[in-house]
Amino acid sequence: MSTLLLSRSEVERLLTPDLCIAAVEEAFRLLALGKVPPPGILGMHAGEGSFHVKAGFLTLERPYFAAKLNANFPGNGARHGLPTIQGAVLLSDASNGAPLAIMDSMSITALRTAAASAVAAKYLARRECETLLVVGCGGQAPAQLQALLRVCRPRRVLAYDVEARRAAAFAASMVKGVAVADDLARAAGASDIIVTCTTSKRYVIEQAWVRPGAFIAAVGADNEDKQEMDPRLMAAAKVVTDVTDQACRIGDLHHAIEAGAMRRESVYAELGEVVAGLKPGRTRNEEIILFDSTGTGLQDVAAAIAAYRKAIEENAGTSFAFSERRAA
Repeated sequence: MSTLLLSRSEVERLLTPDLCIAAVEEAFRLLALGKVPPPGILGMHAGEGSFHVKAGFLTLERPYFAAKLNANFPGNGARHGLPTIQGAVLLSDASNGAPLAIMDSMSITALRTAAASAVAAKYLARRECETLLVVGCGGQAPAQLQALLRVCRPRRVLAYDVEARRAAAFAASMVKGVAVADDLARAAGASDIIVTCTTSKRYVIEQAWVRPGAFIAAVGADNEDKQEMDPRLMAAAKVVTDVTDQACRIGDLHHAIEAGAMRRESVYAELGEVVAGLKPGRTRNEEIILFDSTGTGLQDVAAAIAAYRKAIEENAGTSFAFSERRAA
């Protein structure tokens, strides 16, 4: 039994946006239908950063299990010249425990997070989109924009970052024309779709800025200290989560509940319920819909399976064995 090792560049080549979106959409559907168990999470703080383990099962042609260990150190770029997020995903055969693959988690995290935003936009955003706004132009931003452009066709794309040079670099790096916004309030107020992928510890999008009919994918709050959405905005919007129990613990929902603006029962639906047709998505053009995306082990296992299958199909990656059988 050999294990496949996939580097970051290999995962990024194999796991196309369309492939990842389809895998994540199906995983959410199966979760809502009760065909897979809820994903798990463990988090621990460590000095200037944190570690978390996200895990999930998913049965397709056979049962799979994946566990992702991510380190999240927001100061890495300035202090060490390292990415904010680093780690690895271990994909196993859940019928016998055999480790099938180890792959870079930075690429898996970016791609599956972006895929969830795209799935949410597919079901929850208005069909007509004049302006799409990306808030936070770090490592997650390119994947977010590329995935969203698979499901919507905005007439213009704006990028905003507290560091204007980073927004300019992101805009210049994208194939599709992206304009830099220098006023976040004005940009948010003009946008039909907003995706936030920041490391902020205080909300960056205020209720008063958001226009009727907007769809927001709040991506950055993946631990209890991070926050991107004004609790008043959360209370006024139709809130859809990836997994509500998890969002209550670490998402923007966590902060809205803590502020007394919402209760757990205020959540409209989990994304899987909308994908599976158990609850309708957008019902009125003017309603504001907010997707609280905390990132789940279910997305990780779905993306890892898709990357692994593609690698097997293309004979990609490096095979190795943890141990070799000895002759009797």
